Amino acid sequence: MTIEERKSTTTGVIQNLILENRGKLSISGVLDVLSFDDQVVIVETELGLLTVKGDNIRINKLSIDTSEVIIEGDISSMSYTDKNVEKNKTSMLSKIFK
Repeated sequence: MTIEERKSTTTGVIQNLILENRGKLSISGVLDVLSFDDQVVIVETELGLLTVKGDNIRINKLSIDTSEVIIEGDISSMSYTDKNVEKNKTSMLSKIFK
């Protein structure tokens, strides 16, 4: 997809990623946390799957009411994957609320 196609595609969804000093990442528009460990966190957002990589990563805040997640640690990369990619059927939140 070219940059022009991305600009012309309007999703109607507003999502914010705020990275502070590569140590604290605030994400809005979160639907689910699919998996996490101390090096990788995979979050399902309204705009696709977001993979956050780094060292000593931990989820500091998870709010279902406000659809926000705060991740802290030494963050080295963030990348999106299209929503059409098949996701793991057993997410962290579904395990918690069984």
